[in-house]
Amino acid sequence: MEPKLYTDSWIRQAQQGSQADFNRLVKYWYPRIYNFTYKYFADHDMAMDITQQTFITVHKNLSGLQSVEQFRSWLYRIATNCCHQESRRQKRKKMFSFSFWQRDSDNDKEISIDDRWVAEADVETERTEAAEYVLKALHELPAEQRVVVIMKEYEGLKFREIAAALDVSENTVKSRMYYGLENMRKQLEKWKVTKDMIYF
Repeated sequence: MEPKLYTDSWIRQAQQGSQADFNRLVKYWYPRIYNFTYKYFADHDMAMDITQQTFITVHKNLSGLQSVEQFRSWLYRIATNCCHQESRRQKRKKMFSFSFWQRDSDNDKEISIDDRWVAEADVETERTEAAEYVLKALHELPAEQRVVVIMKEYEGLKFREIAAALDVSENTVKSRMYYGLENMRKQLEKWKVTKDMIYF
């Protein structure tokens, strides 16, 4: 059975009150939401707190989710809202610029990072200097661009899923993606970080 079929079943059972299935959902999604919040804040403790807040909110509101197919975008919407709320509390009003490549296509790969630029800025790879620069550049993006870049390039969400999570149009998502990636490339070039340094 594919993981998605497992998670769909867990969602339905959790909606009916199964704590065991909710715990399975948390175990499955916790690492991805942690990675999302860690890339947003570049702070382990804050990422842990926001991830916990996210799943507390999920637990309180899961019964109201109307469609299992909407769970992923709904989950990331909650995580994004928690990130924004924490940013406001911390008064972190940073507006930065940061950019990559653009590819012409009519599908979800229409705007994408050149593979050679991609550094998986997870906890393990952040120890390298190049990955730290990527994470720093990502963190310096305006929040609306940062969220889109993380969701698309690191979490693998489709534009329509990101649009649903952020409650904006797909064109808005693509615009934020384009400017976010373009700003990232310029910032890395300013820091003299080359593609060869980022390619592992």
